[in-house]
Amino acid sequence: MKNPTTSKPTKLLAAMFALTLVTVTGCAVTRGQQTAGAYLDDSAITASVKTRMLDDERVAGTSITVETLNGTVMLSGFAKSAAEKAAAESIARKVDGVRDVKNEITVRPAA
Repeated sequence: MKNPTTSKPTKLLAAMFALTLVTVTGCAVTRGQQTAGAYLDDSAITASVKTRMLDDERVAGTSITVETLNGTVMLSGFAKSAAEKAAAESIARKVDGVRDVKNEITVRPAA
């Protein structure tokens, strides 16, 4: 029996998302950088760091990029002050699963 509430565009969107996820995961694993399990762990770490930054008033989370590889978090982007840069690093270090943080955030000089 067909479910009338599930539309074809919704199914298509879900299929495209699943294909993208498999492709991206496969690329990371194929290059030998990490296992599929590590990729999923890193994705969870990245999401957690980004969410915490967006929730923290000390950090402009939209100006900072977060990438994770094998538990090492790379922060890049721009901060308004050294205090904001340090706060972003502190937030990242407190997330479960983070092994190391590379803070490459650039502090923009005051205009």
